[in-house]
Amino acid sequence: MKTNKIIKLFLFLIVPLVFSNCTSKKTNQVTNKRDYNAYLEVNDNKKLQEINKEIKFWQTKFDVAPNQSSYLITLASQYSQLFEITGKIDDLYKAEKLLLEANEKFVEKNAGIHRAIARNYISQHRFKEALSHLEKAEELGENRIGTNKMLFDVYMELGSYDLAKDKLTAIQDNDDFDYLIRLAKWNDHKGDLDTAISCMEKALKIAEDENNKGLKIWVYSNIGDFYGHAGRINDSYKYYLKTLKEDNNNTYALKGIAWITFSHERNPEQALEIIDHIESKHLVPDLYLLKAEIAEYQNDKVEENKAIKKYNEILTSHDYGDMYNKYNVLLMVENPNQVDNALKIAQKEIENRPTPESYDLLAWSYFKLGEKEKALEIIQKHTINKSFEPHILYHNAEILKANNKTAQIAPMKEELLASVYELGPGLESKIKNL
Repeated sequence: MKTNKIIKLFLFLIVPLVFSNCTSKKTNQVTNKRDYNAYLEVNDNKKLQEINKEIKFWQTKFDVAPNQSSYLITLASQYSQLFEITGKIDDLYKAEKLLLEANEKFVEKNAGIHRAIARNYISQHRFKEALSHLEKAEELGENRIGTNKMLFDVYMELGSYDLAKDKLTAIQDNDDFDYLIRLAKWNDHKGDLDTAISCMEKALKIAEDENNKGLKIWVYSNIGDFYGHAGRINDSYKYYLKTLKEDNNNTYALKGIAWITFSHERNPEQALEIIDHIESKHLVPDLYLLKAEIAEYQNDKVEENKAIKKYNEILTSHDYGDMYNKYNVLLMVENPNQVDNALKIAQKEIENRPTPESYDLLAWSYFKLGEKEKALEIIQKHTINKSFEPHILYHNAEILKANNKTAQIAPMKEELLASVYELGPGLESKIKNL
């Protein structure tokens, strides 16, 4: 199975040409293990310790005074932060349970609780339910700007782009960090990467001027993605390191560095060393898909199958809801015995969020079932010129090729070759053969 189609962790773009001589290897070298090795040796997580201490403190207070509903909200916030650090889905569900209990105690009349529930549901990919709570928060009126910001987020996830644009206009403030990062997302969605990066850089300046640690961590790690997306690999690496300087245990930044070592430097061994460290602290299923992708690149079928098996075991032992539907579809379609199941999940994703990304899953499933005409019909209506994501572009090109629509492939192929870094090195030969 071709797991290099399964997972796109980052928003990177453009990889320099790789030649076989030593000079180009040195040119391709961006990372230096000395820069980040100390972060691989960090054993203590002070933030994690503080959160566990806070949970114990507030749980004790609530046990003594169960009529204090505000304690539930504080506890939920701590469990949400715990989930971000550990990746343990049960912590997210604990936060949800506490928030729903608080919402009941406030007779559903607290807009802040509705926004908190919506935030939790966004993490769970329950976007329609998130929208329902945001609409209730909007009716209540308190902090309407905060509600509109989240409505933009949910509308983007649901593919309601006109409504998202309206909310973006409603929160317009070029001096506001939250507005700028959403404007960046909007421009990236439209395919205007230069403007998106400009917005992120303005947000970065605000975070640094305010010396806000939380905002700096967020914007450093995310602008690292954007720079990689633009082929600015050195800048991407620089900001992942800046993230780690602010937060020694930041697994997102470590994933970014691992991807650079794998996709840009073609050093899978070093990438795996970083991933193994992340695995010990932040266990999420998609780490094993990345391991499988690297193993496939190394032509190590044993390790590839082992990684996929581990991925499936984690999903079986924990209820992740719809959070991994995308990954499951892209994994299943590579197994002829599971393509029908992949199609069902893809159809469910259309119901959950009718975006170009979901229609891409549907088209790719039909393509793998051998229904190339049906796949072509879907991409012509829902994905071509509707999304600028490289993995969708690749699927479009393969489906067009199968339907003898060769005239449209040439410009796509050029763009895809410039996107090998984001797609991963395993797809390079397939793109060249389009």
